[in-house]
Amino acid sequence: MEKDDVKQEILTHAYAKRSIIEEHRDSEPFLWDFFKRAGIKYASKERDARDLEDGQYSYTPREARIALASFLYTDEELSERLGRQDDVLQCCVTDNIMSARMDASLALNRLPRASRDLLTRRYVQGLPLANDTERKAANRAVDALARQMNRDLRR
Repeated sequence: MEKDDVKQEILTHAYAKRSIIEEHRDSEPFLWDFFKRAGIKYASKERDARDLEDGQYSYTPREARIALASFLYTDEELSERLGRQDDVLQCCVTDNIMSARMDASLALNRLPRASRDLLTRRYVQGLPLANDTERKAANRAVDALARQMNRDLRR
């Protein structure tokens, strides 16, 4: 990622959102935050693309959901099922679920509190979501969890 590419992406974003910038042109803190967020968003997008192309294993959102659902069970309950065809998660439990479970546990603590609470309520506690907005937020949170799990793998 080149310095000029980052600048160009920030300027492109600023041009697309020029009406917002015009509204807040006298607020230096707002403008600083606006441009900083645009740079962070671009860097995150580039890092995610690099992670997908590096040939290392990557968790999918589906795998992140399975890892979250495994939190309902103790390590002992899961280890008793290793290698069996039918299990409590409707998939074959292998050693991979244990490592995914550990990775998800670490990554979950790095997510914003609202996302962490929503994922815990939905996938760990099994409680229903209140509305369509919460469902969409939970899906975004699962995507964020999978991205964080992949970032933690590459550290």
